[in-house]
Amino acid sequence: MIEIYHNPRCRKSREGLAILEYSGKEFKIVNYLDAIPSTKELTEIILLLDISPIQLVRKTEKIWKENYKGTEMSDLAIIKAMVAHPVLIERPIVINGDKAVIGRPSENIKSIL
Repeated sequence: MIEIYHNPRCRKSREGLAILEYSGKEFKIVNYLDAIPSTKELTEIILLLDISPIQLVRKTEKIWKENYKGTEMSDLAIIKAMVAHPVLIERPIVINGDKAVIGRPSENIKSIL
């Protein structure tokens, strides 16, 4: 089943959700701010996305700027920072089987439907 890691307060995330709704396909919404992915789950998502952990970080977030910006961090430390502060996770993330995309721009989502 398709999953969307969604933040209802984010415009891009809402746009991604609309694409899924319009597709008519079944999907599951994961509000990752409440159902925070574990380190293992987030690592698996990053592998599906085929990116490095730093590419999933929202570097404009205040938490990042105040606590992590400019520091040398291992991939695991970056993942743990996102688990500790899920607002740092880029959104939306859509997973369909063994494929995943970050829905920025929202049209990326269509490529895995």
